[in-house]
Amino acid sequence: MEDRDYYEILGVSREADDADIKRAYRKLAHQHHPDKKQGDKDAEERFKAINEAYAVLKDPEKRAQYDRFGRSGAGVGQGDFGFGVDFQDFFSDVFSEFFGGGGGGRGRGRPRAERGRDLRYDMEIEFEEAAFGTDRKIKIPRTVQCSACSGSGAKPGTMPTTCVTCGGSGQMKLQQGFLSISRPCSSCGGAGSVIESPCGECAGSGHIKTASTLTVKIPHGVDTGSRLRIAGEGEHGTLGGPAGDLYIFISVKPHPIFTRQQDDVVCEVPISFPQAALGSEIEAPTIEGPVKLKVPAGTQTGKSFRLRGKGIASSATGRRGDQHVIVNIETPSKLNSRQKELLREFAKLGGDETMPNKKNFLEKVRELFE
Repeated sequence: MEDRDYYEILGVSREADDADIKRAYRKLAHQHHPDKKQGDKDAEERFKAINEAYAVLKDPEKRAQYDRFGRSGAGVGQGDFGFGVDFQDFFSDVFSEFFGGGGGGRGRGRPRAERGRDLRYDMEIEFEEAAFGTDRKIKIPRTVQCSACSGSGAKPGTMPTTCVTCGGSGQMKLQQGFLSISRPCSSCGGAGSVIESPCGECAGSGHIKTASTLTVKIPHGVDTGSRLRIAGEGEHGTLGGPAGDLYIFISVKPHPIFTRQQDDVVCEVPISFPQAALGSEIEAPTIEGPVKLKVPAGTQTGKSFRLRGKGIASSATGRRGDQHVIVNIETPSKLNSRQKELLREFAKLGGDETMPNKKNFLEKVRELFE
């Protein structure tokens, strides 16, 4: 390829700028790298020619000499190729495909410290516990650092020894033609050391499985779907990495009397017809205990009474919601003869006239059919 034009080899014009030349070189070097076609002599020769052309054209001085005097003027001798090539410019493109990483000290080194995995715990609590907060003891199965070997994995009294394969570097250098590639050592996995006498407690892993007992503080105001994070209570980290976190997902049991609407509490209370008609004072339950509630005369079923500040304290602001007491008038299902007699007498005395809603409804029906 001595007589081939360098511009022709790279597929660029003589007016191409540095960026065009570099872009063309990267593309061709990636396409014609010999490691893609093992044993292909033609591919190897093409790759040499591409590197020789780029080495000259990327250098302004050599390029000027080449433009004036040709190949010999640029100082290229028979068999020379690739001198001065900046392989760092295209390692990330080329070596990721050939070797799974960079080369020349830019590849993967020893395994780095890694953070432990996060853990999840599902907790079901009572309605009152969600309202006022509580402390709960829980057991979490997880891995922790082995106390016998302090996480080294070696039998107490011994230490991991330097890997003889890689000399403690954790790397093995592989020669690919004129390129040197670093890979994690297969003997030590990139750790740089090996354990000859493993710890009996953890079998050389440096961590053990256990069940940790934790006291978890549940704040007031949590609700179903709330998530609590406890830092550092997840799985044990590796190679000195930090532990993961523990996430507690809350679900609140349904309450037989109360329902929740954000920070408000709703409660339905049955009352009798006389209580609603004549008015009365009833005992209404709240999350803190019963309170007295005055029901005015003529109260209709479904009427809601607000008890301010009797709801749940917000977990964000601390402000308490309200409680809504909804009264439902209960119709008696069993009446003795005397009770029936009194109700018939009430009806004869114009009982319907005392029921404005019914009166209005009947008047609308009559108007509809007239």
